[in-house]
Amino acid sequence: MKKAWSIFKKVFLWLVFLQFVYIILCKWIDPPVTITQTVSFLSGDGLKRDYISYNEMGSNIKLAVMASEDQLFPDHDGFDIKAIKKAIKYNEKHPTKTRGASTISQQVAKNVFLWQHGGYFRKGLEVYFTFMIEKLWSKERILETYLNVAEMGKGIYGVQAAAKAYFNKDAKNLTRAEAAMIAACLPNPALFTVKPLSRYVANRYDNIMQQMNNLQGDEDIDALLNEPQNKK
Repeated sequence: MKKAWSIFKKVFLWLVFLQFVYIILCKWIDPPVTITQTVSFLSGDGLKRDYISYNEMGSNIKLAVMASEDQLFPDHDGFDIKAIKKAIKYNEKHPTKTRGASTISQQVAKNVFLWQHGGYFRKGLEVYFTFMIEKLWSKERILETYLNVAEMGKGIYGVQAAAKAYFNKDAKNLTRAEAAMIAACLPNPALFTVKPLSRYVANRYDNIMQQMNNLQGDEDIDALLNEPQNKK
């Protein structure tokens, strides 16, 4: 029994050490593959991806995903407490429906280090990894990683692969409308398709463009877009 406990402790300590090293490495190196990407490939959906640098992404897609997924991204420490409380209240009133409140940071934690779905155990791990990347990575790196690994269609991962698949262009050349369409599919890219254009994306992307207009000009947002800040 003591020997088994000793082995367990050693394995646990090695796992803790290795995951910490991996978090540090991913601050500079793109994850070679994620669990979600592996599942996609093995299930027959394929794996289209093309990691690109932050500067190659262009400002439109950066602004679109913040407008769509996490408008407080530059300001929070990984968690949007108000959104979480609203989601809890909504889910209590609508037991057959669920509303998420994951920030971009939380989605990066899930997409890079964990797996889709899951219960409280995975959520607990997600909190841990979110905390770690917020402490160790920059906001630019978190957003860059999100835009490189997020699923944006069946077997399509990252904005460069999505831009090529849907509009036959590089991510940096996406128009505001095209970027908004891609951002609109993110809640469920397998169901909310960009090509063919699903009703959900068609109805939502115009609202995202309006939110993009509202956000642009904010100093913290513009800093992440690598655009000059407006003088006041």
